[in-house]
Amino acid sequence: MTTALGLSLATALPLLAEEAAPAQDQAAVTTDAVAVDSGAYLAGRNAEARGDFRAALGWFTQALSLDPGNDQIIDGATFASLVLGHISEAAGLAATRSSEGAAEGDLQISQYARLADAALREDYPALTAQLESGPNIGPLVDGLALAWSRLGEGDMSAAVKQFETVGKMRGLEPYGVYHKALALALAGDFEGSEKIFSGLSGLDPRGVLIRAQVLSQIGQPGEAKAVLDATWPPGSEPVADAMREQLAAGEPLPFDLITSPREGLAEVFYSLATLLANEADPAYTLLNTRIAEALNPRHDHAVLLGAAMLEGLGEYDLAEEAYAKFPPDHPAYYNAQLGRAAALYAAGRKEAAIEALKALTRSHGDLIVVQAALGDTLRREERWAEAAAAYDAAAALLPEKPNSGVWVLYFSRAITKERRGLYEEADLDFRRAMELNPRQPEVLNYLGYSLIERGTNLDEALELINKAVAIEPESGYIVDSLAWAYFTLGRYSDALEPMERASVLEPVDPVVTDHLGDVYWMNGRKREAEFQWHRALSYGPEEKEALRIRKKLEIGLDAVLAAEGATPAPASESNAAPVSE
Repeated sequence: MTTALGLSLATALPLLAEEAAPAQDQAAVTTDAVAVDSGAYLAGRNAEARGDFRAALGWFTQALSLDPGNDQIIDGATFASLVLGHISEAAGLAATRSSEGAAEGDLQISQYARLADAALREDYPALTAQLESGPNIGPLVDGLALAWSRLGEGDMSAAVKQFETVGKMRGLEPYGVYHKALALALAGDFEGSEKIFSGLSGLDPRGVLIRAQVLSQIGQPGEAKAVLDATWPPGSEPVADAMREQLAAGEPLPFDLITSPREGLAEVFYSLATLLANEADPAYTLLNTRIAEALNPRHDHAVLLGAAMLEGLGEYDLAEEAYAKFPPDHPAYYNAQLGRAAALYAAGRKEAAIEALKALTRSHGDLIVVQAALGDTLRREERWAEAAAAYDAAAALLPEKPNSGVWVLYFSRAITKERRGLYEEADLDFRRAMELNPRQPEVLNYLGYSLIERGTNLDEALELINKAVAIEPESGYIVDSLAWAYFTLGRYSDALEPMERASVLEPVDPVVTDHLGDVYWMNGRKREAEFQWHRALSYGPEEKEALRIRKKLEIGLDAVLAAEGATPAPASESNAAPVSE
């Protein structure tokens, strides 16, 4: 039986709750316990809430100059320093924090700083002493960090025993096993390491690269290549491609992603960051990636994840700084530039984002993901023809037998064609996407609705949308499509039930609510229709739609349709099969 490394969050989160606490607690700190005279503290708290940690640190530092013994201010400055990657400075601040009368959770920020600083200085006796003194961060970090610290002290037996202890903790088993495999490889026991790796499933990209190195070290280049191929098809990932070239040349891959116990400790913080990246406060995830990067400056994955967290926090300048750490000749340069373009777009610098992606297609145009990213960005800007050209370039790079994951490329290109009225070409791409992923509700719904709007293949269209609803019955937008399809066909009574259900699933969506009003109107429930149109206006529709809704409230749906030169479909009887769920 294999062990999945990707933990179920439902299992892992309760165990890691205390490890997720720092950012949440930090965000909830109040000044009830200690009066703070300076407004600088509040300014620091506001900056922290905005994700502006440079400003937060400045304000907290100013506040400390007025109240140097205030533990809450110290915690704020320590947290900001850690998030900015200033480990030694954070440890210095933590050393001034009083532990007298403090609850265990109150000390977590200072414990983070002390632990990271001892690891950075490779002071393993101090690190071991801190970890053995009692709970610090939480069971995952405390347990794994103690094992790596034991290895740093030269006690491999104690380290292995500690990894195995973590591996027996409910919900943390894969992490104890995985880190034991890393430690064995670092110690030169590649056979023992691969024995563990062969029983793991769900390795993240970094784990795949490490395993490929391990396989190469035990003289299994074919297996190493197979592991890489299973994650990245040739030509899709420069790092993996470089490894393949080295293997093809008969050169063993060096085991160099982890070269010391300190870099093993970096993996501990990276493991926690990846585990909670989509669940915890982005600042807390960022804190862990910053520590991982400080302990191993070559940890590309930590740098990229940290930059993504900065983007999520709205710290676009800091995100750009992080992405700029990768020079053009670095294998991860393209990944960094994709992230940089995303940050530019999120910051509202849309043309700069597009130009950055166009430049990337000139340097890394042989990568499908690069061409597709340009297409996606242009599509978001409704530059349909340009987006289609980028998708064409991406499609030209596909192997003869692409995997099912590329359905999204055909689907995206189909949209750019459908929006330009190239329906036959669009349908070919929609159907190609369905061949690759027959149960993808987005494709089923989009193609079905497109056929309905064109009055083509109506029976198939309804079947496609019904399938989409059966796959995603809780998607209000897809249920709305089914209702609207019935509405378009004049099957107004059939539209009622799914339209009302869509409104429950998407209760504050202006489009869905507007559609509900239209359905009520065509079923003779005009007062209810007007009520729904008023609701739709309150949900902030686009101005064009808002004007149309106001017009419906003024003169009625029939008159609006007549003014638009449209004629509602004549009411027809239902002959549809019920939706299966």
